[in-house]
Amino acid sequence: MTLPDLTAADLQPVLPALVLAAGASVLLLSEVFLTTASRSHLALIALGSSVLAGGVALATAFEPAHAVFQGLAVQDPFSSFVTVVVCLGLAGVVLLSADFLKQRQAERGEYYALMLFAAAGMSLLAMSAELITLFINLEVLSVSTYALTAFLRRGPRPAEAAFKYFILGAFSAALFLYGSALLYGVTGTTRLADMVGPLRTAMHTQPWLATCALALVAAGFAFKVAAVPFHMWAPDVYEGAPTPVTALMSAGVKAAAFAGLVRVFLFLGRADPEVVALALSALAVLTMVGGNLLALPQRNVKRMLAYSSIAHAGYLLLGVAALFPHPGTGVLAATPLMLGSPAVNSADAYKGILFYLLAYTVSSVGAFGVLSVLERHADGDGATAWDLDRFSGLAQRRPGWAVAMAAFMLSLAGIPPTVGFMGKLLVFRAAVDSGLLGLAIIGVLASAAGAYYYLRIVVYMFMRPAPAEGVLPEKYWATELALVASAVAVVALGVLPGRVADWLSQSGMFFGTR
Repeated sequence: MTLPDLTAADLQPVLPALVLAAGASVLLLSEVFLTTASRSHLALIALGSSVLAGGVALATAFEPAHAVFQGLAVQDPFSSFVTVVVCLGLAGVVLLSADFLKQRQAERGEYYALMLFAAAGMSLLAMSAELITLFINLEVLSVSTYALTAFLRRGPRPAEAAFKYFILGAFSAALFLYGSALLYGVTGTTRLADMVGPLRTAMHTQPWLATCALALVAAGFAFKVAAVPFHMWAPDVYEGAPTPVTALMSAGVKAAAFAGLVRVFLFLGRADPEVVALALSALAVLTMVGGNLLALPQRNVKRMLAYSSIAHAGYLLLGVAALFPHPGTGVLAATPLMLGSPAVNSADAYKGILFYLLAYTVSSVGAFGVLSVLERHADGDGATAWDLDRFSGLAQRRPGWAVAMAAFMLSLAGIPPTVGFMGKLLVFRAAVDSGLLGLAIIGVLASAAGAYYYLRIVVYMFMRPAPAEGVLPEKYWATELALVASAVAVVALGVLPGRVADWLSQSGMFFGTR
């Protein structure tokens, strides 16, 4: 393969990733020259890098969709918005990490550097239009999060979580890579745009080989988004990782993985859109129902939010399924509300997916932020560190935190007037408009069941007495800023979503759509 000749026009779209990588390099080098124990500036460098990268992505978000690096990557409003969401989540996580690490005397430049490298991989993943490039970027974000999971190295829980994450992540990477090799074998190319015609032919001449290749690639992405039945890693990894790292995995990794999933199957799905549509629909149903059912009995709030993350992946998969025409009959098939055939409206589906990613990012970062401040350093590896009783009487002890957590829980439950309600509304409406009435009904019922475990936390905070004894959680400016910003975003984007929704409604938003 001939390496492309790089020009300024090629480098400009990847500026956000370059900013993040440069910030990570500065953080690593700064550790060499530090002579004092004070490391409070590390969080400021990471925060500045994430804000600058997000600003650069926002500035280029309105440029026409076009290919760069000779077709190895693309720039379009879709990838720009995913980068903005990733940088927004990264900024919140950095603010949460500053106080979290300081309490544990674990401030290190490599922690923030790994976060920035992971975010750079997430940004590039959203732009990737070629399988080898996509795999490399997927591994950049994966290896960084493996290391972050075991960063504290205190007690068996982080080591166990990192080991499980690494082993299962390596297995999923092998599935994705083998599927990519099979796709290259049947199409003769690794560029997504060039695969459509040969893959469509292969679906008739070599159907089993082509279908197996698509299934393996889909399985690799399903692991990253924690879709059922590829969700086994999520509860243990979310519980064992440092809580700010859990927030990054829940928000940033999910956003980037869904961006890659949409990018790949918007091209490859054209070879046999009906088969892809049925597979995505089945995956969405299993994930929506399975995630909510598994979250219902949880008293460990961190594990509950992990299963909740699985359920939200199901709602997003419903939006992805709405991008394809659905054949046949049954609950997974298209059921028009009126006479005539349902029409696939890609613009509405894109808008629903991206707005949902934004809604879930601000809500989950805020929820894990409250969880991190209630988790005391003295808890160590104890089983009660994230127990539901930790929230008892929080409205009496820290009313501001209780109000913010209530807003995050209402948003995750999809209750108005929060941004989570608008996200679910857009996704379900896109599904109904595409004729997926049965799937939309299942999604609404699953969301109603999920409201139980979200509202249970609200009940504990406002309707249970505060413990007679216990240490009052301390306040820190960085954490307070992250919680206030997340709570304001949850309410403001729920009440006034118009500006963001108008941006997402742009024509030509996704490169290569027809």
